[in-house]
Amino acid sequence: MQYRRFGKLDWKGSALGFGCMRFPTIDGERGNIDEPEATRMLHYAIDHGVNYLDTAYTYHDGNSETFLGRVLTESYRQKVRLATKLPCWKVEDPADFDRLLGEQLARLQTDHIDFYLLHGLDQKSWHKMRDMDVLEWAEGALADGRIGHLGFSFHDEYTVFQEIVDAYDKWTFCQIQYNYMDVENQAGTKGLQYAASKGLAVVIMEPLLGGRLVDPPESIQALWDTAAKKRAPADWALQWLWDQPEVSVVLSGMSTMEQVEQNVASVSISGTGTLTADELALIAQVRDKYQELCPIPCTRCDYCMPCPNGVDIPRNLAIYNQGPMYEKPEHARMSYGFMPEEERASACIQCRECEELCPQSIPISEWMPIVHEVLGEGKPYVCSLS
Repeated sequence: MQYRRFGKLDWKGSALGFGCMRFPTIDGERGNIDEPEATRMLHYAIDHGVNYLDTAYTYHDGNSETFLGRVLTESYRQKVRLATKLPCWKVEDPADFDRLLGEQLARLQTDHIDFYLLHGLDQKSWHKMRDMDVLEWAEGALADGRIGHLGFSFHDEYTVFQEIVDAYDKWTFCQIQYNYMDVENQAGTKGLQYAASKGLAVVIMEPLLGGRLVDPPESIQALWDTAAKKRAPADWALQWLWDQPEVSVVLSGMSTMEQVEQNVASVSISGTGTLTADELALIAQVRDKYQELCPIPCTRCDYCMPCPNGVDIPRNLAIYNQGPMYEKPEHARMSYGFMPEEERASACIQCRECEELCPQSIPISEWMPIVHEVLGEGKPYVCSLS
């Protein structure tokens, strides 16, 4: 196992962390964890040096924390650091901070949580938590030992990320969505480097973009096949992350023992600065090739925003593009379903104000009904308006 310093702490985390939201399940029920197999996987990972486990209040319909509490016997609990998250959307009153943390401690059968995160912050939820004095509350939980270190996970634009990092000088770590396709999305490379420059450990989630980078289209695989050193597509994605010194831990939500074994083998040969210039250039080629597969040439410049009717135009177009890019339309439909209804393409009234501002001259008002029909109603993909 490779280990990396965790921000300013005098502790090193395993470069591979176990994301506890994709355990194998029985009968396809998210809340029905296949406990014997999941236990075998988890113990194998820990026995091979994984010392960072990441879960959350809602993972596996609330059963991930409970499962971990049962299977982390005293000896295994001593070998790992546990990370879980405050479900900010469930907080209606400051009293909920203690109530929710108390539930999580009971579920995990522990008297302390090593790393506690404010879950899924964006601008709206951050301002809500800030105004409820969550940081003052967290100071108390840190002082009495219920949590060891405070951090946050993040899903918004870079400017919001920087605002959150700068708002509190005692953050220990942050967790961002990052992979070779997300270099300019959300926090992106800029956010990774900014957080690290402030002394924060950076934990990576979605290193394989929810599995989209694992089984690529033929045109992408043909590029990978040109490499002198052969790797599986998942290994390329993981090694690209481990190549960067600002990355502290890469989380993998492993669903099979085979994935655990492959990832443990992969991390054992990882390191910063290990990819060659040719290999980094190849990954950039792959990124460009994926972008060529986008049916809508949106660059996410945001000139079309804000929409007068509240539609998140760039996000709708980006999600739509994911279907043909990765040949996984079901993933795109799932992402669309997670969007607030008022921000979906279905809320577009074809006012065309956005089209006057779009540098790419995208006929947005024509695409929006198609986006909703495909992603919201399950109709076949349309890749051209002609």
